[in-house]
Amino acid sequence: MEVIGLAGGVASGKSTVAGLFAELGAVPLDADRIGHAVLLEAEVKTALRNEFGPAIFAPSGEVDRKQLAGMVFGMDAASRQRLQKLEAISHPRISHRLANELERLRRAGAVACVLDAAVMFKAGWDRFCTRIVFIRVPREIRLARASQRGWAPNELDARESNQTPLEEKERRATDFIDNSTPDLSDLRRQVARLWLDWGLPQEKSRNFSNSGNS
Repeated sequence: MEVIGLAGGVASGKSTVAGLFAELGAVPLDADRIGHAVLLEAEVKTALRNEFGPAIFAPSGEVDRKQLAGMVFGMDAASRQRLQKLEAISHPRISHRLANELERLRRAGAVACVLDAAVMFKAGWDRFCTRIVFIRVPREIRLARASQRGWAPNELDARESNQTPLEEKERRATDFIDNSTPDLSDLRRQVARLWLDWGLPQEKSRNFSNSGNS
């Protein structure tokens, strides 16, 4: 089974590319969604409460992800330290879920899955991948796309500063896609070309639902 890891800067369109690979038959694995599921675990909530206090919890008793993000995604040393503590709690559990899900997919006969993980290299999840696709998008275009999400300009820089440098991501990639234009048909052609180059068949008829991706 091919495991296609997606790499690129913040707002480079990884989710869109993952969706296009899914159209061809790859099973999508979204590490961010798995991370959200991890935050629901009782042991994780206890560890986070002990580490960050009750302020990061909503009245429902669940983690307020926006509040937590505000504490850990900053350019200052304190924010970076808090992020390291969060990752020490969450990353091993995400890794465990990813490994289990990949094994389940192999046994089910999936030909490919696509892993969308912003911190793939930092967390060491590239070890699961047989391909790394780097998505090339100039910074000014990514900034414009991030602003459409309602992000302030410094938010992109703050999040990206906590990831592996773009130059290293690109260096470690095996394949490349350009997503600098709004032409989805061109992006779809690039994805399809890689799929064919890798010799992968379309597997749209197979159902690999009930994954640990949610």
